[in-house]
Amino acid sequence: MAKRIETPMIIAMKGHPGSGKTTLARSLASTLRIPLIDKDDVRDSTFSLQNSLHSSPSLLNDLSYDAVFRVASTQLNLGLSVIVDSPLSCRARLDDMLRSAAPAGAQLIIVECKPSDEAEWRRRLETRGGSSWHKPSTWHDLERLLQGYGGCTDYDVGDVPKVMMDTTAPVELEELVSRVLEFILSHSAPSVKY
Repeated sequence: MAKRIETPMIIAMKGHPGSGKTTLARSLASTLRIPLIDKDDVRDSTFSLQNSLHSSPSLLNDLSYDAVFRVASTQLNLGLSVIVDSPLSCRARLDDMLRSAAPAGAQLIIVECKPSDEAEWRRRLETRGGSSWHKPSTWHDLERLLQGYGGCTDYDVGDVPKVMMDTTAPVELEELVSRVLEFILSHSAPSVKY
C-alpha cells in the first residue's frame, strides 16, 4: 500500500543539473502518490517567449520559479503535499518556498542530491537524453553555471529538515527512495499513514 501524508508538506528537491534529483523526485512522487511540480517543465514552456521577445534568461527563470511556487501553494491549500523539483540554488528560493508553505501550515523538508562520484555524475549529465534547451549538456556548461552561482548554493537552511543523498552511491534507486521516505516520515506530523 502506498504511503500517504495527511498534513500538507513540500518535499523540496535540491541539487545541480544531472545530480539525479529528477529521477529521485519522480520515484518519490509515484511512491507517495503526490503531485510533482518540476521547475524545468515551466521553464521549458518559456522557449518561444524568450526567442520572440529576446527576454532576459534570468527574468524568465524567475518567472518559472514564481509559477512553480504558485502551483505548489494551490496544491498545499487544497491539503495536498507536493514535491518541488528545482535546483533550489540560493537562499532566496528557499525563502520563497517557505512563504508558499506558510498559509497552508505546510511543513518543508529538503532532499539534496549530491553525487560523490564526479566521473559518474559527469557521465550522467553528458549522456542524459531529452535535455532541454536551457540546461547544461556538457560538464563544461555545468562548471560555467556553477561559477555563475558564485558559491551561493551551499547556504544555511536554518531549521528546515534536510537530508543529503549521494545519488552516485552503489545502491539501487529503491534503496535511495526508502531512505528518503524514512527521513520524510521521521519529520512529518503524527498523522502520516502507511
